Amino acid sequence: MMEQPAPMVQPDMIFSVTDASALLKGVVETAFPRIRIRGELSQITRAASGHMYMTIKDAGAAISVIIWRGTPVPFKLEDGLEVIVTGRFTTYPARSNYQIVVSEIEMAGVGALLKMLEERKQKLAAEGLFDAARKKPLPRLPRRVGVVTSPTGAAFQDIQNRLRERFPVHVILYPATVQGTTAAAEVAAGIEYFNRMKNVDVIIVARGGGSLEDLLPFSEEIVVRAAAASEIPLISGVGHEPDWMLIDFAADFRAPTPTGAAETVVPTKLSLMTDLDNLWHRLSGHFATRLVAAKQRVDGIMVKNPHQVIMEQTQRLDDMGRTLGLLMNAKMQSAHQKMTAIATFPNILQNRMTALAQAMGHLGQMLNSLSYKSVLARGYAIVRGADGQIVARAGDFTRPAEIEFADGTVQIGG
Repeated sequence: MMEQPAPMVQPDMIFSVTDASALLKGVVETAFPRIRIRGELSQITRAASGHMYMTIKDAGAAISVIIWRGTPVPFKLEDGLEVIVTGRFTTYPARSNYQIVVSEIEMAGVGALLKMLEERKQKLAAEGLFDAARKKPLPRLPRRVGVVTSPTGAAFQDIQNRLRERFPVHVILYPATVQGTTAAAEVAAGIEYFNRMKNVDVIIVARGGGSLEDLLPFSEEIVVRAAAASEIPLISGVGHEPDWMLIDFAADFRAPTPTGAAETVVPTKLSLMTDLDNLWHRLSGHFATRLVAAKQRVDGIMVKNPHQVIMEQTQRLDDMGRTLGLLMNAKMQSAHQKMTAIATFPNILQNRMTALAQAMGHLGQMLNSLSYKSVLARGYAIVRGADGQIVARAGDFTRPAEIEFADGTVQIGG
């Protein structure tokens, strides 16, 4: 139970409205210079000036809330979101109401934070910021490593120690706060700095473990977008193994801890020497195999005596001569056969002409036998009328007419 303040006015005192309002304002602001209130947001509006006005409420009451422009708001304000606001009470005399002016605002409860993070994750995933195709391979042996973290935190010391143990490289630190309202902007600025300067081969964004609220800056949109846009391969090493921030989904590689991030960046000296030894064995074995094969090919080459080479070429010429002689004989025999056939051509032509003359004689005899002249020679005659047509019947005979015999014609007048 809060202690009741002592009365400030006497019952017989009379005030103007303005004086009474000013007195009340002073009392309220003096009594509540700083207060933290937990409740649910509603009726959120943003004025053209950039100031935000809303109400924080619970089941029994509601209080007006003002967040002046420039006040850090680390997450998106929505109706129904449960928050804790820190600020001071004041009054607004023009409407005779009281209100709280907020200096800090945070989410209340893990459930609200997880809901907000899940909604933000789905939104950024829909934009493709978490696609596997965007992720870049890490360099095998980086010469310079950029680290974005607090210079006084244990994370930076762990990274330095592990790099020194495994394979010393040059480390460049971009100091950034890793908790609080300015952490997200500073971490994003560190990522952008290394990408702008191009002075490192890989970037580590690191922070030690903490509560979900402590790690919240590494799930802010400004940090996630900076990680996704990084042209330099980026490793996130935030929190401990179970902790998953949204930067983990946008990074090219997610390490469970800052120490794990350092182990991912560089190999150990021993593993590197082992890899080099294995490579040497593979290369030397390969060259040895090639040398043995080459020696076998050289040993298989027989150097011939010059006399033997000449004799072999002479034998090839003899074989070619025999083959050429056989071809020439075959060509000569074919030409002789063709000449013999040409020599007998006149006899063949004479026989053909005689046979043709005989055939012509037979055809002439056949034509003579088929001619009507031969019929007239046997005693027949042909009677033709005045029009020259043959008269075949006695009834058709008229004068004048012509009778043709084998030896001539006789005219019969009319």
